[in-house]
Amino acid sequence: MNAIFKITAIFTQCLLIVAVVTLSACTSQKEEPLKIIANAWIGYSPLFYAKESGWLDPLNIQLSTVISLGESLNIYESAELDAFTGTQYEFHYSRQKDPSLMPIIMFDRSSGGDVIMSNQSITQLQNSTHPIDAYLEIHSVNQLILKDFIQQNNLNDKIFNYINKDQLKIYTLLKEPPPTRSTIVITYSPYSQKLTTLGLKKLASTQEGDGLSLLVVDALFTPKATFLKHQTQFIQLKILVDNAIKVLEKDPFEYYQKVKPHLEDTSYKDFLTSLKGIEWLNPPLTDEQKNRLNALQFPTRNLL
Repeated sequence: MNAIFKITAIFTQCLLIVAVVTLSACTSQKEEPLKIIANAWIGYSPLFYAKESGWLDPLNIQLSTVISLGESLNIYESAELDAFTGTQYEFHYSRQKDPSLMPIIMFDRSSGGDVIMSNQSITQLQNSTHPIDAYLEIHSVNQLILKDFIQQNNLNDKIFNYINKDQLKIYTLLKEPPPTRSTIVITYSPYSQKLTTLGLKKLASTQEGDGLSLLVVDALFTPKATFLKHQTQFIQLKILVDNAIKVLEKDPFEYYQKVKPHLEDTSYKDFLTSLKGIEWLNPPLTDEQKNRLNALQFPTRNLL
């Protein structure tokens, strides 16, 4: 059976390689590079898999990765890149500067992947008479998640000391010494698993019925003019994203080995745990999903 599985896996990989070569043949050699930036989030890992598999090079697509959501958006704007990954927060923030910005490839919705963690219980936070240290990436969806958490748990009268750090720095700061003041962290996979080892516990997440009401989705965004300029490459990229997810479903360990360098040394066990915190949205969206996105003023008409 193992031999049959290996033969099947090899055959599948060959088909994907053939598909990439066929698609790249349709792309002019004079096609300008399509430059994309993404942060280290499990939901963007199909892009990482495509890069590490060598699928992007024939299409002249260049992918850069960073740690934080805010860093991704800042570099996209300052380096004049073509597209960036993010949530609806980054989309609306960037769209204020460029109204033509639009989502073109959906990745996932957070279903427990975004987490509020703390060294205190919710009751202890509600009864606290001292400022609460709140570690988060300000100017990212972390800000919306914290706002939702405060409203859901009647913490509006509390004083919060906002500490703006990326997720890796948050872990480093809290590692030594462990926090003694009331502390909450707005984080996401795979960093939430690392924070668990420091004794922090989950208070709420984006999973349905787990203390937050906010819908968080992830997509690839680009201005309309850029999409028209690189339309063939974006269409081909969407096919590669779909193919990468198929590989993940058939052989998660092989997939993990490829994307691991982009996920901050996440163990295979934590990788599988992280996958449980997202719901892939790359197949055609349901009417219900479209309605929820439209309610967020998140347009779906141009999605590939």
